[in-house]
Amino acid sequence: DSVFPSPSCISPFMVIGPSDPIVAVLRGDVTLPCSVSPAMNVENMELRWFRSKFSEAVFIYQNQQEQREEQLAQYTGRTSLVKEFLTWGEAAVRIHNVQAFDNGMYTCFFRKGSFYESASLELKVAGVGSVPQVHIQGLEEDGVRVVCMASGWFPKPEVRWKALSGEKFLTFSETHAQDPEGLFSVEATLVVRDSSSGNVTCSLLNPILSQEKAMAIIIPEDFFPRTSPWMSAFMVILTLLMLLLLGTAYYTKREHTAKCREVQEWMKLHREKEEDQQAKVEALKTRVSVTLDPKSAHPSLAVSDEKTSVTLKDTAEDPTILFSILGRESITSGRCYWVVEIRNGDKSEWSLGVCRGDVDRKSLHLESPEKGIWAVGRYLENYYACSIFRILLSCRQVPHRVGVFLDLKEGDVSFYNMTDDSHMFSFPLASSSGTLFPYFMLRSGDVSLTICSVMGGPAEILVPLNNPPSSSEEPVSLSGVGLKSVSDVDGALPGAESPLLPCSPEAMSP
Repeated sequence: DSVFPSPSCISPFMVIGPSDPIVAVLRGDVTLPCSVSPAMNVENMELRWFRSKFSEAVFIYQNQQEQREEQLAQYTGRTSLVKEFLTWGEAAVRIHNVQAFDNGMYTCFFRKGSFYESASLELKVAGVGSVPQVHIQGLEEDGVRVVCMASGWFPKPEVRWKALSGEKFLTFSETHAQDPEGLFSVEATLVVRDSSSGNVTCSLLNPILSQEKAMAIIIPEDFFPRTSPWMSAFMVILTLLMLLLLGTAYYTKREHTAKCREVQEWMKLHREKEEDQQAKVEALKTRVSVTLDPKSAHPSLAVSDEKTSVTLKDTAEDPTILFSILGRESITSGRCYWVVEIRNGDKSEWSLGVCRGDVDRKSLHLESPEKGIWAVGRYLENYYACSIFRILLSCRQVPHRVGVFLDLKEGDVSFYNMTDDSHMFSFPLASSSGTLFPYFMLRSGDVSLTICSVMGGPAEILVPLNNPPSSSEEPVSLSGVGLKSVSDVDGALPGAESPLLPCSPEAMSP
């Protein structure tokens, strides 16, 4: 679409974009970062982000200000430039209120004088739609036809049917359609032929976010065909009954549907409550005290005498370096949890979570489960789950305290914003994750991470939906939850404290 002078033979810089796709949640915000190497001030360069063609501009920065003349209409008022790191050679455009059509490839283009370079990056948009609605549509010659419908999903969701026993139905039909906004609706039809299936569940899975919504329906055994001299009479009566139901007034049908939905939700909540109670009993047995291991700290980090707090010595170093430290305690089995207080966390860059013991952190420039690190943190003014996709988190309030709940029995690690008691994110853990350690990283800013101490007294407990704990008064030893200390220091665990431990100055003793 446009012709530029050829770059000079000697390249003064190169443009680097994310090597992995960036995931954005539908109707949320996302940041598309690019940088130059070697690092240099890019405030006076022309910076442009565009789609498949140069003229399809998403955002243009020139002469130290935004230029809107060539911007695509669908991005008007939805983009802004992150300027904090321009002097370090890092630039990023933020897209607000992400839509389905934002999904796809982007190019970031940097020009200085007659020389220019560019890099490509991929944005994956994902959104979870409505809860599936399931109903019996009619009878087949050898079974009962059940239909599952949902809308508002992106991308196209994966449909799964399963019986009460957990057995999956592999044969069913499904159709999809897209609305004007590009969101998918789905209709899946299953013929249940075995009356012993009891009830069936239809679930929809977002393949990018790994988030699922499901709904179950009970099929009465009398609905299934039988080899009996009364079958013909039964079919005639059933047909008459169905015709009668079709003739029922609309308001009666609406009340009936609402009642069925209410009963199904009650049954689901009842089952989850029973599972929650059992998980709560186990979770309260796993309180641990975490301390920092100074031997594992990067030289630019300062560790407190109590070994519970870490800060940056010098914030003027290269911002691409990850300054990290591990906890002393190794974790090999069971469940455990701890809470970290973040000072100035909303004005700096940091992350925390768990790390595999064999990770080479000296050469590490990217935190992800594939690299042996499961963490959440703040980068470029946003909160992320540190994945290969860098998943943007929507926090209602600034997370001044973050709770880490590690469950090696179920195979996941979950993070909670203790400021408003909300769930932030959960990672699945592979069975081969090995020995894990508490992980803390500081990247820039006047920030400190402080491990909250174990104190007495009841408090509310937050854990993942499949493992919500309750109160318990049974104390256990460190060995009971599969923890080992890297040093020779022994410590006894307290009695019935909250798993999401409060932090107070009087309790911060070594």
